[in-house]
Amino acid sequence: MASISLSLATISSSKALLSHQKTSSIASLKPHDKTLSHSILGTSLIRPTTLTTTRGKASSPTTKITCLASSSSSSPLPSALLFDCDGVLVDTEKDGHRISFNDTFNEKGLGVTWDVDLYGELLKIGGGKERMTAYFNKTGWPEKAPKSEEERKEFIASLHKRKTELFMALIEKKLLPLRPGVAKLVDQAFAEGVKVAVCSTSNEKAVSAIVSFLLGPERAEKIKIFAGDVVPRKKPDPAIYNLAAITLGVDPSSCVVVEDSAIGLAAAKAAGMTCIVTKSGYTADEDFLNADAVFDCIGDPPEERFDLAFCKSLLEKQYVS
Repeated sequence: MASISLSLATISSSKALLSHQKTSSIASLKPHDKTLSHSILGTSLIRPTTLTTTRGKASSPTTKITCLASSSSSSPLPSALLFDCDGVLVDTEKDGHRISFNDTFNEKGLGVTWDVDLYGELLKIGGGKERMTAYFNKTGWPEKAPKSEEERKEFIASLHKRKTELFMALIEKKLLPLRPGVAKLVDQAFAEGVKVAVCSTSNEKAVSAIVSFLLGPERAEKIKIFAGDVVPRKKPDPAIYNLAAITLGVDPSSCVVVEDSAIGLAAAKAAGMTCIVTKSGYTADEDFLNADAVFDCIGDPPEERFDLAFCKSLLEKQYVS
């Protein structure tokens, strides 16, 4: 008579497991290995196997069900956890960067305003200076802008510098909060000795301000920042993630990236890294087909979406999206 063998892995937190089960409508999943099928967010794996009877004869192939918590100890730790900044650490774009751009345009008397929908389209261009340049090239340069290409570069740089100052003032006042679960995941990584870095197309000073003021100085001193013009080509080019892997001395395949946008996802995957997407206000409808997992946020208990243990599991390709 065919039998089913059921074994339970050690479950470090029943709350974490329940939390993963509740998010089945949030994560998008797709199989990489046809021999594996899984329940939502990895609470179980089903593998074809052959059982042995008490008489020592092999029975007909049946199914062995192994229930795994997200904290499976057999999974390898990531070498590094790499976060994008805007939209991942903080949902900064609509009420942070956009407002700061508009305040800068107003101060300079340029007669330019980026509304919510327009700014959403402009976010497809990585980098603030690149964003302004592309916009003015398409719509026409303001009358107060210089005429030569070199002077226009300086003009854009001066606008971006002022915009960064205004944005940093918002961050210092803590008017924009961390997204749920960010501090938790960073602390879990530190506790396991996993390196943490932030990789962003935004200005380095702005990124540093977010990390320092919102994550706190103790965490900030342990987090490496790669941002702004540290690389010549910005996302979706993988240059910033390649630089992070080289600088941190880690294999790209052992890194887990948390991104919120299609261009960020493309950069991470082009660098050969595992990538989890946490959708943000502007990116909810973007195409994340190539992501390893997709959530609405990282989340804190009791509304936790995923944790470091889930990141570990992704490296073994047990969970994909």
